[in-house]
Amino acid sequence: MKKVLGLTALFVLVGAALALAAEPGTAKQALGFGFLGAVVLGACLGIGIAASGCGVGMGHCVRGACEGIARNPELAGKLTVTMILGLAFIEALTLYALVLSFYLVFAKLGGFLSAAGIG
Repeated sequence: MKKVLGLTALFVLVGAALALAAEPGTAKQALGFGFLGAVVLGACLGIGIAASGCGVGMGHCVRGACEGIARNPELAGKLTVTMILGLAFIEALTLYALVLSFYLVFAKLGGFLSAAGIG
């Protein structure tokens, strides 16, 4: 849990550094710091929260499968297949959040920057 919180804090700090790194005469003046900071911070927080939530879910999934196998070793094959399928679905949620954060940063931010005549 400490690693997940540490990675989330790292994503937030890196995102804030990117938002504060705008040079004078660029998007900071044309769009205002609020919009640029909100897009980058939203993308970083989105992937950080999704990764931490999915990590907790994966931990519960594996713990439940291990407990089930320990109680009934004959069902190890069925439980392993079900666990791997569940882990794949949980991991897909994290990938959806990653794609959404890329969309926020590259598509939305790039569209607004080109509309303002900056990029």
